[in-house]
Amino acid sequence: MTQAAKIGQASEPGEYDEGMLALLQLIWGDGFLSPGGADELARLFEGCDIRGCEVLDVGCGLGAIDELLITRYGATSVVGIDVDPALLEGLRARVERAGLAGRIRGVKVEPGRLPFADASFDVVFSKDSLVQIPGKPALFADILRVLRPGGRFIASDWLRGGTGTYSAEMMEYFRLEGIAYNMVTLEESAAALRNAGFVEVDIRDRHTWYLELAKRELAAMEGSLKPTINDRIGWARTEHFIANWRQLVLVLARGELRPGHLKAAKAPP
Repeated sequence: MTQAAKIGQASEPGEYDEGMLALLQLIWGDGFLSPGGADELARLFEGCDIRGCEVLDVGCGLGAIDELLITRYGATSVVGIDVDPALLEGLRARVERAGLAGRIRGVKVEPGRLPFADASFDVVFSKDSLVQIPGKPALFADILRVLRPGGRFIASDWLRGGTGTYSAEMMEYFRLEGIAYNMVTLEESAAALRNAGFVEVDIRDRHTWYLELAKRELAAMEGSLKPTINDRIGWARTEHFIANWRQLVLVLARGELRPGHLKAAKAPP
């Protein structure tokens, strides 16, 4: 086990506070806790049709994506799971405002096996949350278990470039984040999906896209957004947050942090 994995497993759920949630949404959009917002979701769903599907969202956050899965992509229902009750409360409030409480529900889960019966969902979806879960082979096997035959896995995740020891720059990024991630490469993810029994495995590197976006995000934080950020979270946390983003851009530029898309299917009966 790497030092980074130990740090990642030591992190506790529920560490978002209101100021940080507001700030991340200032950067990424209302209800979004990962980059790209609705535009990146559209890229992830290119070639995918989930109309009429029952969807499980692993790491649902505040629910903006779950709302879009219903209203834009035509899912019949979404079950969003998360370990953080504050995020699930945000999801509940959002879906009630949208009049979708009958079609979207949030479920608090504990780390470990998914609390659903075999063959419960047509689609298992995740947006940049699987990185927080160690043991990708067991995770992918469990996702396969809860999918119905012919069902699909559609996800984006934070991945890494290279398989050796993390660099000093990456470890500094983990330190500034306060956690470390359970990262594997895009190719290792694809191999783990195939080994779990998935078919039609498709991977897509999104590194170039997010490197350029992160540079623009940093420029905005250091410029026009800085007074707003300072008002939201105070001077000391603002400086830490911006230093964290500078380090993010650095490890992206080095190719050590590489966002990607993962798609696969469960074989039909």
